[in-house]
Amino acid sequence: MHIPLLPRTSSNLPTMAGYGSNKNNYLKLIYHYLISNTIYILFIFPLVALITNQHIIAHKLWHNLLQLINSNLPVHLILLLIFLATVTFFMSRPREVYLVDFACCKPNPCYRTSKVTCMDVTSQNKTFTQENIEFQRKLFERSGVGDETYLPPSVIDVPPKPTIDEARKEAESLIFLAIDELLAKTKEVVLPQDVGIVIVNCSVFTPFPSLCATIVNRYKLKEDVITYNLGGMGCSAGLISVDLAKHLLQVHPNSYALIVSVESLTQNWYCGNNRSMLISNCLFRMGGAAILLSNRLSDRHRSKYQLVHVVRTHNGADDKSYTSAYQQEDETGRRGLALSKDLMAVAGEALKTNITTLGPLVLPLSEQFLFLVVLIAKKVFRMRKIKSYLPDFKLAFEHFCIHAGGRAVLDELEKKLELSQWNMEPSRMTLYRYGNTSSSSLWYELAYLEAKGRIKKGDKTWQIGFGSGFKCNSTVWHALRNIYPNEGSNPWMDEIDKFPVHVPQVSSIIRPTMG
Repeated sequence: MHIPLLPRTSSNLPTMAGYGSNKNNYLKLIYHYLISNTIYILFIFPLVALITNQHIIAHKLWHNLLQLINSNLPVHLILLLIFLATVTFFMSRPREVYLVDFACCKPNPCYRTSKVTCMDVTSQNKTFTQENIEFQRKLFERSGVGDETYLPPSVIDVPPKPTIDEARKEAESLIFLAIDELLAKTKEVVLPQDVGIVIVNCSVFTPFPSLCATIVNRYKLKEDVITYNLGGMGCSAGLISVDLAKHLLQVHPNSYALIVSVESLTQNWYCGNNRSMLISNCLFRMGGAAILLSNRLSDRHRSKYQLVHVVRTHNGADDKSYTSAYQQEDETGRRGLALSKDLMAVAGEALKTNITTLGPLVLPLSEQFLFLVVLIAKKVFRMRKIKSYLPDFKLAFEHFCIHAGGRAVLDELEKKLELSQWNMEPSRMTLYRYGNTSSSSLWYELAYLEAKGRIKKGDKTWQIGFGSGFKCNSTVWHALRNIYPNEGSNPWMDEIDKFPVHVPQVSSIIRPTMG
């Protein structure tokens, strides 16, 4: 069943797409346009005066320049000072970071696993009690995950095979597939030997040699390549990798950075009876993404996006946040991811902390003004009954990519950020089609937007990632051109016409997992 979508206009101004037809929404947009354009109106009169008197200003400037030349100060010294000031200005500016392209792997069809197959395997596994088999059946039915996700053979086999060899096979198959697709898409821009920085994030599988070393060996990268392997940082590690790459690209001119976001399920598939540790089995699935970043100005015209902001916030100093998603062993020694009852509250606080930092960087003047008025009323005039104002981020972004951690996560953020079905569609469809692929899920969501042909030049996309610790990270991307659905490989293209699909409502039995 298809959900009807509101069409987007080609304008970069906010439209009613994702707003609905409520009269208050129209009034809010009118207010936004008036306030946001006030600054331009205020500059019209000085600009008219400037144009009217430009011949007087030009005469004065010329007269002052002649006086300066006829003074005792040598002309070449003046020119030198101007040159030094210009060089200092351009040297002090941070280098722009471009996203040349990215690729999300579509695992081998032989790994496709329906929920029925999962339950068959669960029933055959003698480690689960009958009550917990039924518990998992309910989780599968209401998780928001569809029937065409992917699981490795090491998990589906009875009994499972949680060996290092199987875990390495799983990780390498995803990594190589994603990188091969990325290099095929960017072969006219970069060769493997041109890559100067490699960053891999895989939270629960950190073998040695590292996964970075595996990539260097496979693609025969140059000897002075800079490599980083990030582990244990949860589902938001992909955005941490982007932040690390951004800082490295500021100090290494004319460089390419390859980021690989992947996860391995083999050694962390839980086969015990602790219910707080069973939820991840119903959500996590195979997936991986490779991203190519550049700081070369010559790559701007062929890149898809420019990195605008990265905002990272960490609430790990709070004990509840720190233990809300915790890898541990149960009483029988079986390893898994335990989720606390405080997880939703922790996630809400983490989001609040992050958007408090991000808001002033991206929100239009109209929203900042309303936020300031409410803040003054509450803090200065002690008007406690006034509700805190939640800014409308739909006025700052055209697209939202929220980590597909689970159906309850998406429901909660849809409510907190007052987003529409249209806004949430990339996240919900990614969860349905590919499951929770950890840090790579944000890239499947961006690929969904591209496959739908929604990315237009000038659009801003907000990626929001959550991770254990507890962390909330954001990146903002600016589209440098229109992105057409038929550009290179895309994991959605051969089936994009099937989406969106209807996903049943979540049950209170589901608690989310965010990594």
